[in-house]
Amino acid sequence: MTEEPQVPTATGPESSATAQPRVTVVVSGSGTLLQALLDNAQGYTISSVLSDRADALGLERARAAGVPTAVVELKDFPDRAAWNQGLLRAVDTFKPDLIVLAGFMRIIGEPLLAAYDGRVINTHPALLPSFPGAHGVRDALAHGVKVTGCSVILVDAGTDTGPIVAQQAVEVLDDDTEESLHERIKVVERALLVDVVERMAVGGWSVEGRRVRLG
Repeated sequence: MTEEPQVPTATGPESSATAQPRVTVVVSGSGTLLQALLDNAQGYTISSVLSDRADALGLERARAAGVPTAVVELKDFPDRAAWNQGLLRAVDTFKPDLIVLAGFMRIIGEPLLAAYDGRVINTHPALLPSFPGAHGVRDALAHGVKVTGCSVILVDAGTDTGPIVAQQAVEVLDDDTEESLHERIKVVERALLVDVVERMAVGGWSVEGRRVRLG
């Protein structure tokens, strides 16, 4: 049987030509990635910030910048399935063109991924597909690699398994600890995310198989 050729899936901002693309950022903690986006947003608008924690410092950063916020805490829902639906409703309120998970510590459920297929991105402190999961820095260091880094990916239903949008390498030094290495990765990660979000929000992107091309 002849295999049908893959057709690139074009994806990009859906805002009108007169309005800037809208980006929703989802956080769980201090919001340093969010702050980098707030400080450097060009050609798009951070229209909302959501969190699964009411005490997340990222929410304070958003409010200080005049950005609308919403909290969707798991404890406020009877189960995880209801929380997934609640998160989708909260996101839908702001009608984003792109969703950025910036230090968000929960796995996104099927409802949001289905509704915003190919429009959710996340960062990871390793060069995927190597060292996925919650301990990417620790695992890379324990493995003895000489180079690691950070990745920006399109989110799918797996754990750090989505198509890779962009990556940048970070050298591992002989005297690195997990903390020192992670701090250097974070610096690169912030700059990479700022660049990627601007390019995706303003120029769009396309996906062919697992290959992502930025506009």
